Amino acid sequence: MELRQKMTKTLKPAQILVLSFGGMILLGALLLMLPISSQTNQVTSFMDALFTATSAVCVTGLAVVDTGTYWSVFGKTIILVLIQMGGLGFMTMTTSIAIILGKRIGLRNRMIMQEALNQFSISGVIRLTKYVIMATFSVELIGAILLSIRFVPLYGIKNGLYYSIFHSVSAFCNAGFDIIGGYRSLTPFARDPIVNIVIMTLIILGGLGFAVIADLSTFKTYRKLSLHTKLVLLMTVSLILFGFVMIFTLEYNNPQTIGSFSFGEKIIASMFHSISPRTAGFNTLDLTQLTVPTRFITMILMFIGGSPGSTAGGIKTTTFGMLILYVISVFRGNEDINFVNRRISKEAVSKALAVVFIATFLVVIMTFLMTVFEGDVHPLEEIVFETISAFGTVGLSLGITPTLSVMGKIILTVMMFLGRLGPLTIVIAISKKASQSKKDLLRYPEGKIIVG
Repeated sequence: MELRQKMTKTLKPAQILVLSFGGMILLGALLLMLPISSQTNQVTSFMDALFTATSAVCVTGLAVVDTGTYWSVFGKTIILVLIQMGGLGFMTMTTSIAIILGKRIGLRNRMIMQEALNQFSISGVIRLTKYVIMATFSVELIGAILLSIRFVPLYGIKNGLYYSIFHSVSAFCNAGFDIIGGYRSLTPFARDPIVNIVIMTLIILGGLGFAVIADLSTFKTYRKLSLHTKLVLLMTVSLILFGFVMIFTLEYNNPQTIGSFSFGEKIIASMFHSISPRTAGFNTLDLTQLTVPTRFITMILMFIGGSPGSTAGGIKTTTFGMLILYVISVFRGNEDINFVNRRISKEAVSKALAVVFIATFLVVIMTFLMTVFEGDVHPLEEIVFETISAFGTVGLSLGITPTLSVMGKIILTVMMFLGRLGPLTIVIAISKKASQSKKDLLRYPEGKIIVG
């Protein structure tokens, strides 16, 4: 107890988040190694258990073994719990339990929750935590009920309800894990409007961010929405429409994907594959049969990901949006970066540039390492796709995950962990003074550098 209190006092919030995620992953791996976790009652190797636990806690969805057929009900339930805790965050769960038990939430814990929920200040963070828990379980329950309309008739009451709950939680947490079996994801339901619409809605809600959902829940007029919410909504809708138009056009006549679908089915399938790459990881089409341009578009969407404070990964929609606004301001020759009659701080833009640089650096380095150990076995495109999918905590794969070497699994495990925590959280956690905002006491004379 004294050690835990000492760690809480000495460690920075970002470091506590890193350790909490690491602890959940290690515990999950140990549980998945138990014979009771597999259908054959065999002991799962530590590497496979660690990879699966990391994928679940980091809500990614990449799988080295078939989730539906390899794991027992106990193992699947462990994965489900890890997904839920990873999606909400360990500190959110423990804080919620403390609130239920009537415990007082101190300033230190409020600062940790501020970091976990990506909030500007600690004001209202406990109220938001309560809302996060209520909203999450309410949305997941509604999603499970709607999915049961399709799953119960197919799998029976007991299995159908379990399938409904599992996939509802997996979709809202943007995890992408499925228990259909055979590495098929949701391809058996490619033409099913109920499953597609429910899963898409859950993915979108989970990827918006809890602060945005809370803002929308009190929606009165557009002008009353926060600047953050407005940018998130604009970027989310824009990315969905962009992906939809591109995929619909590129795959329209592809007989291996949506070529044989009706017009309405093509619209649903294209919309699904525009939404899912932004960190959800479900697929209703065979990704290996997509055209090369579609796979490229998918990689772009995976890299961008969802929104801050959500269950999604990637560089985030607001980061990408601020970069676009920055480029527009450069073209126009404006000194300030403006959006809906508000000026965006240069500090926020600097953070956005740092996030993109760090993310790109990570993807490049990890891709290089993957080519060292997997380059003789798998094509470069498949390796890049897998690496970006791990960073964006997406879970989409061109089928190479189960065949990876031990080193390949280790690299992707690290990538999923870094992708879930986010580039800035990692930098703050390992730096000595990154969390302290201070101005330089000494300023050197300005120099000129030619750019471009």
